[in-house]
Amino acid sequence: MSLSTIHRVSKVSSCARMLLLCCCITSAFTTSMLLGMSVDDLADQVVEVLNFFRLKKVLCLGVTAGAYILTLFAVKYKERVLGLILASPICKAPSWTEWLYNKVLLNLLYFYGMCGLSKELLLQRYFSKEIRCSMHGSESNVVQTCRKLLDERQSLNVMRFLEAMNRRHDLTDSLKNLHCKTLIFVGESSPFHAESTYMGAKMDRKVCALVEVQACGSLVTEEHPYAMLIPIEFFLMGFGYYRPPYFTCSPKNESSPTSPSSRSCIAPELLSPESLGIKLKPIKTRVAIEV
Repeated sequence: MSLSTIHRVSKVSSCARMLLLCCCITSAFTTSMLLGMSVDDLADQVVEVLNFFRLKKVLCLGVTAGAYILTLFAVKYKERVLGLILASPICKAPSWTEWLYNKVLLNLLYFYGMCGLSKELLLQRYFSKEIRCSMHGSESNVVQTCRKLLDERQSLNVMRFLEAMNRRHDLTDSLKNLHCKTLIFVGESSPFHAESTYMGAKMDRKVCALVEVQACGSLVTEEHPYAMLIPIEFFLMGFGYYRPPYFTCSPKNESSPTSPSSRSCIAPELLSPESLGIKLKPIKTRVAIEV
């Protein structure tokens, strides 16, 4: 190894140490300011919402960090959860790389607020590269909408949530005792893909199904929502929910506010996967089959 190469390597390593030191020093103040909220507190807040609306049992839908909170909620309050629909969920404690990534993001939010770099770091977690950078070099509508939504978020609240997630604990041991029906979607390009598949493998195969969507990031709900329709439909059938085989328009139905066809008349053929534009080819489903 030449002297110039050794000099460059030592320079890079010293920069990395300085970055880690700055994150640790700054986080000492920001953590003390943000302490008091934990992932358990966030899970308990879900119970408060259910009690306020007088809901006994619910089906939960969560994405990435929200999926972790709802999984923790299901672990702590099994009697309140009918089932879980999770998109790119996480279940482990943060790795060193994720911890450092979050600390950099926390520092950016603390000093500069929801600036362009902060939004870019968040968007990299949410969407695949294909949708963030289209063929024409322009962002898709969903990414632009997400940027506007991030502008409306208060930096302090985002910091509190990130700090709580950065101190989350591992749920692996609790997954074995989680017996509610669970449907997991994960984008192939999601940074949480490995952890989502790990979570699916650790859960009981009799109650958990994993659907992998190709060319998709973490937000399967935004990038490929049509890919979720058929798996969710079969998932809901397990709870006794069925789509009516046909809709009819009649004066009786039009006068009934509870009738699903009171405002529209939809032909059955229009509800087929082909008509909805669903492509089943890029979906890889892993479901345990008992022989």
